[in-house]
Amino acid sequence: MTFYDRLQAETAQEREAFFRIPLVVRSLSQGASREAYLAFLEQAYHHVRHTFPLLALAASLTTDERYQDALVEYMEEERGHEKWILDDIAALGGNAAAVASGEGGAACRIMVGYAYYAIERISPYAMLGSTHVLEGLSVLLADRLADKLKSQFGLVDDTGFSYLRSHGSLDQEHVAFFRTMINGFTDRSVQDLINGQSKIFYRLYGAIFHDLSEETDVARAA
Repeated sequence: MTFYDRLQAETAQEREAFFRIPLVVRSLSQGASREAYLAFLEQAYHHVRHTFPLLALAASLTTDERYQDALVEYMEEERGHEKWILDDIAALGGNAAAVASGEGGAACRIMVGYAYYAIERISPYAMLGSTHVLEGLSVLLADRLADKLKSQFGLVDDTGFSYLRSHGSLDQEHVAFFRTMINGFTDRSVQDLINGQSKIFYRLYGAIFHDLSEETDVARAA
């Protein structure tokens, strides 16, 4: 079994818990309102805008040249993706300027803050826990959600879905790149660290959707 396969197997429980979150279940089966989708994009903006700085931080702190090279390559791929989210928000009638000048919700800020802490205080390899969760879930969710919402909103093109589309099936190359990279780690302590951080990031990322679930329930009851 490769390390990637072991990572997938040993984080299965956390991944299954994510897919039981009410908003995730409801959105994939029934769709979501435009307001709920815009709320999701707002939180996405506030963590995606930190991806490049976090990658740069990890690259600056590691002495592992193979890992550092991979991070630099990944930085080039991820640069500016937060701008796509603002474009999507504007395309669907949201206030992109207000989102850009604001800040994420509590769960989003906690996840981002922990990411900086983990890279600086635990290990630069902690970045890979975040990468595993965000890239892996994007491939599983993005296209399904985009297809569902596009139909629900009555749209004929992908206006408003550039971020989701870029992180759906089109992002398979990133997952393949990640798989190849982490399979190169043979040190069990590094493997265990990445595994442990992945478990934490599943919970932290899931907390964003739990918060959005509560907000959506309040809005539906109003």
